[in-house]
Amino acid sequence: MINKQNLWFLTLFSLILVLSVYYITMPNDLLIASNSTEQKENNTEDDTKEEDQDTISDVDEADSLTALRVSLDEERDKEKEELKTTMTNEDSTTDEKNNAYEQLKYLSVIEGEEEKLEKLIKKEHKIDSFVKIDNNTITVVAAKKEHDVTLANNIMRTIQGEYDTKKTITVKFEGN
Repeated sequence: MINKQNLWFLTLFSLILVLSVYYITMPNDLLIASNSTEQKENNTEDDTKEEDQDTISDVDEADSLTALRVSLDEERDKEKEELKTTMTNEDSTTDEKNNAYEQLKYLSVIEGEEEKLEKLIKKEHKIDSFVKIDNNTITVVAAKKEHDVTLANNIMRTIQGEYDTKKTITVKFEGN
């Protein structure tokens, strides 16, 4: 029979073994990222102040975009939870479960398209943006102070070029 002391020893030894295996098999990218973080912390105060100023200006421009993304993510997460509840509910009919599953697939496709369009706008026009797709309506919020009609038109043409059917595209500029 195993006593408590041996049980605790085996439990802790197993935990250490699992963590060691995890650390050894961890991808090198994570290790490099953690090392670069440590090196940044060891920089002089002047370097840190300059980096902080650069970071603050980047955050100011992307702050409203981040808020929009978080809001949309929360809204979609809530909708996904409702759909998953419908799918797992025993009282739901087969049609309701199928519709919930199809809606979940649709949301995943929409999220992928939004991300693809954001990357396309970044690549083509060198500007950060937020894209929201709602049926045939696409809303783009670009992080730029000046309202540029030509840029807005070019963004609309770029997005419409990705689709075969006509879409309603709105471009808004937000910046600090």
